[in-house]
Amino acid sequence: MFDIIGKRRWFYAFSLLITIPGLIFILLTPFSGGKVGLQFSIDFTGGTVWEVHFKNGTPTIPQVQGIMAEQHLPGVAAITTQGDREYVLIRTIQIGLAEFPATPSPLPSTSAAPSGSAAASGSAAASGSPGASVTPTPAPSASVTPSPSPQPSASAGASASPAGSPSPSPSANPIGLPTEGRLAALRFALEDEFGPIDEVRQEASIGPIISGELTWQALILFLAGSIGILSWMTFRFADVRMGVSAVIALVHDIIVVVGLFAVLGTFFRLEIDALFVTAMLTVIGFSVHDTIVVFDRVRENRIRHAGEPFSAIVNHSLLQTVGRSLNTSLTTIMVLTALLLFGPHSITSFVFAMVVGIISGTYSSIFNASALLVTWHEWSEERRQREFAPVRAR
Repeated sequence: MFDIIGKRRWFYAFSLLITIPGLIFILLTPFSGGKVGLQFSIDFTGGTVWEVHFKNGTPTIPQVQGIMAEQHLPGVAAITTQGDREYVLIRTIQIGLAEFPATPSPLPSTSAAPSGSAAASGSAAASGSPGASVTPTPAPSASVTPSPSPQPSASAGASASPAGSPSPSPSANPIGLPTEGRLAALRFALEDEFGPIDEVRQEASIGPIISGELTWQALILFLAGSIGILSWMTFRFADVRMGVSAVIALVHDIIVVVGLFAVLGTFFRLEIDALFVTAMLTVIGFSVHDTIVVFDRVRENRIRHAGEPFSAIVNHSLLQTVGRSLNTSLTTIMVLTALLLFGPHSITSFVFAMVVGIISGTYSSIFNASALLVTWHEWSEERRQREFAPVRAR
């Protein structure tokens, strides 16, 4: 029989090994100005993000940042990849989205009436009617050259229509490039320097009020979830140690996932977006589910195997439930791996957080939560024995 609880110090050491580096990068986030640690998307920071592909090749980050400096736009630029294509990702202050000029609605032509009245007056003059003495006001667009056409009003109307200024249509800008505002000025400066843009991969703008509300909501969700888990497990198992051990395992999972995003954000600019909050809440629920299964079996075995050491009871419970936990986790990870490899780019960070969180949650439920419960139980027993030792000696 494999003694998982007997080797718990090795599992504690491994947990420290995978959490301490990530925790360091997390703590460095507020002191590095966004260069080291977590990279928050505009969902949390506010601003404008614009990700484009250049037809004639990808410029370097210093070149793009030089253009941004010329446009007086603070922010950062990065190079991202999707398959064999490289994109330029620009994050700056909130400057608005793509703005398209409205298509002017056709106005009723005013040249037909004057031309018609001119024709009528001409007819009146030819017939000698009194209306011939009235000189009509010529239309500004009326042609003074006689037209051989038998329909003078139609030719006048054709000459009055604006020429050389076609109305803009959506087909003239199929990829949605901005045409007005500061983002359009940045676009024209980039295209003048690096060639035309042939794809807009991402474009969004969020104000600081919405981003601040989202940040507070995420923190409230984490705190409310942890308090609810602690309260329910304490009530369900009538043992506060089980609830606290489950919450510590959850904190371990959160640090693992967030710490890995901090490390990857530093070196690969992996961002945390609004979907990351959803992923973390899902990971919390998944991890607690495995922990509850183990603890429920511990409660049953304490009755069946009364008199055995508590560590042996917990170890039996782990071996009885480890197969179920691994099967559930592996089937879920298979589906998430398929989404990670073949799914859309917009959910990549969400799926990646889910995969890492489920792996960490399964590990912490088996090797951390139960081990912490045994360590706490043994520490309480030793303290109780020390307290009663002087009484027995008397």
